[in-house]
Amino acid sequence: MVVAYAHINEENNAYKIALEQYDRAVRHLDDVDAGLIEFMRYPRREFTVNFPVRRDDGNIEMFTGYRVHHNTAMGPSKGGLRYSTAVTLDEVRALAMWMTWKCALVNIPYGGAKGGVVVDPKTLSIGELERLTRRYASELFPLMSPQMDIPAPDKGTNAQVMAWIMDTYSMTLGYSVPAIVTGKPIAIGGSEGRTEATGRGVIVCMVSALKHHGITNPANVKIAVQGFGNVGSNAASYAHELGFTVVAVSDVEGGIYNENGLDIPDVLAYVAQNRSLRNYPNASYVTNSELLVLPCDVLIPAAMEGQIHDGNAHQIKARFLIEGANGPTTPEADDILLDNGVYIVPDILANSGGVIVSYFEWVQDLQAFFWGKSAVFENLDRILGAAYQTTQHTAETLKIDMRTAAQVTAIKRVSTALSIRGIYP
Repeated sequence: MVVAYAHINEENNAYKIALEQYDRAVRHLDDVDAGLIEFMRYPRREFTVNFPVRRDDGNIEMFTGYRVHHNTAMGPSKGGLRYSTAVTLDEVRALAMWMTWKCALVNIPYGGAKGGVVVDPKTLSIGELERLTRRYASELFPLMSPQMDIPAPDKGTNAQVMAWIMDTYSMTLGYSVPAIVTGKPIAIGGSEGRTEATGRGVIVCMVSALKHHGITNPANVKIAVQGFGNVGSNAASYAHELGFTVVAVSDVEGGIYNENGLDIPDVLAYVAQNRSLRNYPNASYVTNSELLVLPCDVLIPAAMEGQIHDGNAHQIKARFLIEGANGPTTPEADDILLDNGVYIVPDILANSGGVIVSYFEWVQDLQAFFWGKSAVFENLDRILGAAYQTTQHTAETLKIDMRTAAQVTAIKRVSTALSIRGIYP
């Protein structure tokens, strides 16, 4: 039986959540021009494409894709591409907006973008997936360049998809352009550490939060992770490596729980062989909904948006919520959790490791000079540490929660850039 993640409904629509979070943050920005505040609510451009793909049986099928640029005041737009049947324009708008704040918060010179195609990639053969990717990339050609918009992998896409996009773009121009995408294989200009970056960053932020609250012994900290894709699996792996006790993990079909801790390397090996957590030994089965309310110290939602809402927030037992996914918590749930004393490290801070190392990859490609993994992780940890401290300082100074503090910090930086650049013409 498939027990999928909770679906987004009208009440926890991702774009509605993003705008409500924004409105909460700008209440603390009295010194920002009201016109700029209104301007930053809107995406700069929205691109919808409908395109054909020839299936292996010769039939032609139509697909719909999107690319949204939210704001480019800080630099070229940056953001992932996802392949999912759940992709909607509102979802892409929200993710692009969050990317703007994420890049500004960690102080890298990008604006926010996001894209996606409405498709279940598991229903495509490798040839069909390549043809869909190359056609979608060709449709996005007017928007993409290393100086304008740089895609990256997201849900349902991976390094191979990025390689096809890079090749399509390069073949069109007649020369190789590695900097057109990030998250691609190392053999063609990818960066060491990019695969682990987002999950590692989640744990770096978690450690900072625990230390801020005087918790320094990892063996005493129990962690539950919803989602065992790239982000969740790498977060669980790094937490286990540091000595934390990971008691639960889940994928789209459900999860496993052992109150004494899971052997994460063994779980990873099992998933690699079986492509699922189903029937993993030495653990109890839990649904994704049950995982969120398990007894633990730290809860890491690393799956989809809107998983924590006013219907389950009261039941959450974790003291710390570290958001590995984008938008996993609705504003109503935020209020409940904060009232219950839960400390939240928001998505635009906690899961920013991926875009930070994507920035490193872009820089390396532009310079044709590459770094080792230790240098990548050293710079990642430094940037995340600084962003965490800045957010914490803002929260304490304004007496606000960490999510609002992160958005206040980011929105202020974008508004400053807009003020300095001016309104054209």
